[in-house]
Amino acid sequence: MTRFVTKLAAATAAFAFVSVPGLASAQTTQAVDEKTGPVSFANIASVRIGNSGSLITETQRSPLTPGQSKLSPDRSVVPRDEGEKKTLGANWAISLGRFGGQSPYPAGIASRDHNVLAALQQTTVPTAAAESNYALSDNGHGGAKPIDNTVLVIEGAKSAVDCNAPGKATTSTSASRIWVRDQNGDLKQSGSSGVDVKGLKLGPPSSVQNENASKDTTTSDLSVTRVTAFDQLIRQDGWRNGEVTAAAGWKLEIVTHVRDAANKDLREARTTIVLGGVSCSIPKNFVAKPAGGTGPGAAPEQPAVPGTVPAGGIPPQVDDPTRTVVGLGLLGGGIVIGAAAMLLHRRRKPVPVREK
Repeated sequence: MTRFVTKLAAATAAFAFVSVPGLASAQTTQAVDEKTGPVSFANIASVRIGNSGSLITETQRSPLTPGQSKLSPDRSVVPRDEGEKKTLGANWAISLGRFGGQSPYPAGIASRDHNVLAALQQTTVPTAAAESNYALSDNGHGGAKPIDNTVLVIEGAKSAVDCNAPGKATTSTSASRIWVRDQNGDLKQSGSSGVDVKGLKLGPPSSVQNENASKDTTTSDLSVTRVTAFDQLIRQDGWRNGEVTAAAGWKLEIVTHVRDAANKDLREARTTIVLGGVSCSIPKNFVAKPAGGTGPGAAPEQPAVPGTVPAGGIPPQVDDPTRTVVGLGLLGGGIVIGAAAMLLHRRRKPVPVREK
């Protein structure tokens, strides 16, 4: 067990392990430095509600010796249990590729398992990747079928990072197609590079406790862009960067304008979602091991037990709203942070969605 695993397990009493054959032989392989050495992380979905809470699914961390940590296919939706619904609310759902009898995706998009992993190559180069189909649904629409509630689909989404050398860190964020429900209620293709739309028929993530609110007049402004910096990721404290860091993923910024039946503004709700967030980091003097070499760390041996950054947390720190700290004694697969299901702020002045 690595020191990284030991410290997190002691702090949270919750850690997911992946069993691999040949574990005994891996202990003879020289490990990279836990705090400053090459490392990668991968997360399929994370949500920040307002400015005081986040919901983060399991984050994969590369092991300290060559190998990989991969997200279980059982994680197929957010939120997946009552604990996560208390933070995100019950109105929104994010489908992560796999579905049962009825599909939340347009016709022709089949059910599939995601591929989300963080790896340390035999050369000790850290890499990470996330591949999936994503669908954002607003169950507040009350549609008869899942597809009736879908407002956004990112089909064939892929994000990847590779920190091969200090001057050769590469990132990639792509999609086959992006679908958005238009003002007429039709789910239509909207290119593959991003989205910037206003007036989307999308309510807030949780039911509004206001008898005057109307779902017919409530709309959202939606921006879908690529992650371009590490600080744009929504992450736990255990998810660290380094002297050289690369990050990728899809970022959704949503401003919901809650209105009454007379179209009068009542509240404004802000939500940020990162899908397929990945990063890799290396020291500035990093030199990869030779491929197929015989030196320490280069042998094709099985890794030490790779791990998942565990569930649990406390609200983000004031100086870094994208960072959440692993808390004590919380169990489960996703990180649920903040007491409110949704924070609604009194609306002062409309603010356009923009990239930070």
